[in-house]
Amino acid sequence: MRLKDIKSPAQIKNCSPAQLNQLAAEIRQFLIEKLSKTGGHLAPNLGVVELTLVLHKLFDSPKDKIIWDVGHQAYIHKILTGRMDKFDTLRQYKGLCGFPKRSESEHDIWETGHSSTSLSAAMGMAIARDLRGLDYYIVAVIGDGAMTGGMALEALNHIGHEQKDIIVVLNDNEMSISPNVGALHNHLGKLRTAKHYKWAKEEIEYLIKKIPAIGGTLARTAERVKDSLKYLLVSGIFFEELGYTYLGPIDGHNVSELETCFRQAKRTKGPVLMHVVTKKGKGYAPAEADSDTWHGAGPYKIESGELIKPVEGPPNYKDVFGQAMIELAERDERIVAITPAMSSGSGLNPFAERFPDRFYDVGIAEQHAVTMSGGLAVEGMKPVCAIYSTFLQRGYDQVIHDIVRQNLDVCLAIDRAGLVGGDGETHQGVYDIGYLRMLPNIKIMMGKDENEFRNLLYTALHLKGPTAVRFPRGNGVGVPIGEFKLIEVGTWEMLEKGHHVAILAVGPMVQLALKARDQLAKEGLKPYVVNARFIKPLDEKMLKELADQGLKFLTVEEHAVSCGFGSAVLEFFNEQGYEHITVKRLGIPDVFVEHGSVAEQRREVGLTVENIVHHVKQLHLRERKVQRA
Repeated sequence: MRLKDIKSPAQIKNCSPAQLNQLAAEIRQFLIEKLSKTGGHLAPNLGVVELTLVLHKLFDSPKDKIIWDVGHQAYIHKILTGRMDKFDTLRQYKGLCGFPKRSESEHDIWETGHSSTSLSAAMGMAIARDLRGLDYYIVAVIGDGAMTGGMALEALNHIGHEQKDIIVVLNDNEMSISPNVGALHNHLGKLRTAKHYKWAKEEIEYLIKKIPAIGGTLARTAERVKDSLKYLLVSGIFFEELGYTYLGPIDGHNVSELETCFRQAKRTKGPVLMHVVTKKGKGYAPAEADSDTWHGAGPYKIESGELIKPVEGPPNYKDVFGQAMIELAERDERIVAITPAMSSGSGLNPFAERFPDRFYDVGIAEQHAVTMSGGLAVEGMKPVCAIYSTFLQRGYDQVIHDIVRQNLDVCLAIDRAGLVGGDGETHQGVYDIGYLRMLPNIKIMMGKDENEFRNLLYTALHLKGPTAVRFPRGNGVGVPIGEFKLIEVGTWEMLEKGHHVAILAVGPMVQLALKARDQLAKEGLKPYVVNARFIKPLDEKMLKELADQGLKFLTVEEHAVSCGFGSAVLEFFNEQGYEHITVKRLGIPDVFVEHGSVAEQRREVGLTVENIVHHVKQLHLRERKVQRA
């Protein structure tokens, strides 16, 4: 059996361990070659090759449900389910998605891009299965990093309580996006080293069963002895105390051992937890040596492992943020950085090295990160909670209840605000304005370039109450970086004066607006261009001045148009009684934007220079018609 011949998981059902090992080698070579061109989540997938092969050999997908937590480790699953010929398009516009996607295949039964959801989904499927009287297996594959998420622990507890027939595969590779942290991670480390745990536990139980019961006393004593020995062998017996049959630790790269343990799990009633130890990046030396970098890498040279970097350009926003945090922390010892497993992604690794006592990576625990920031603020510190826009959604109740309601001095540094490219619809940062601006007390801001971003961060840390400073994924504009300056809250910047139409742009859209004005100027049309750097509060003074001139407005934002910045402008004019003001809003329409480059995504939703030009012309045309009338 060769990899090129596989179109369905059914084709590997009768493969021997030797044949599966051969397929594993071919899959690793295939992934290394394909991802060197497209980029993608290389290290996570290299770590689960044997595991995925055995899953598809022993389970009958899609009848049996295989659920991938986060989903960035599902490339082998995609290969085995008939999508190998699409890997040239991985994460490309209109191509193969980098995460499970129900519309791609009947084998992708659960879509995900955020961690810690698989166990709750598995529980829902198990309840539905049992209510309907059906018979199939449910397997949830979750990493040890995702297991630190509160949602996973809630589901783990519920599954154990209900004793549902679910197989939980704990893929223990010691990494999520950033190195895993926490007591649970340390507990798994102890389990990894307890190689003889399973054997010893079974032997103890066998011997104790041989002890005769004398009035029940000796039996009860024996049970206490058994429990004491269990705790001696592995401190806590965490999973068994929750009601699981624990199998492991299992070598996740040993096909025969995996098969044996999965067969045992299939025979076991109630929930089973299989602790599978794998190596992230296995089979490709650069990825094994640095799984953090290779978690989600761009194109690279296979032989050397050298990443193919884009042409040298302006600094990346995450690096600007990291450097600004260091400079600000040097000035103010109250500044503390908190992140939920995004220290590398948000550019905070240098800060962690410089201020180890003022940096906290709390693991995949967004709710905890937000509320912990509130606790720091109550005691006089200046917490900066660095978190991707898409993941802040997971801590929304804490933002409302624990931060904004108490009017605490917490700065939310919202990374990946806007379209994000290849990660696609599960990661687009296009909803945070909508879900934050409705809240009392909070101030929301976004700079037009990297220098203004620094100044807004500096300003936020001098304000009372909660603040949100948004910044996009990718590189800045290339402007000089100056000394920190305070920016007056709620003030916009008039970049170009003109007539008839005012373009109000937020963040990276300011650059598009300026380019559109240059094109329009060649045709004699000169709209105003305003840098609307404060999304809340709005610059009400400037809005009134422009409205009193009879201008028409075009708002431009890389955010969902519903409830976004443009909606805030409309609401303001409505509240102020401006009855004849025209406001055209450009932003993300009411759809989920799929994967592709940011430029392609912008074209798809109409956030382009050409579309801004078109709408300014339409507003001019409407103005002429009104004048003629």
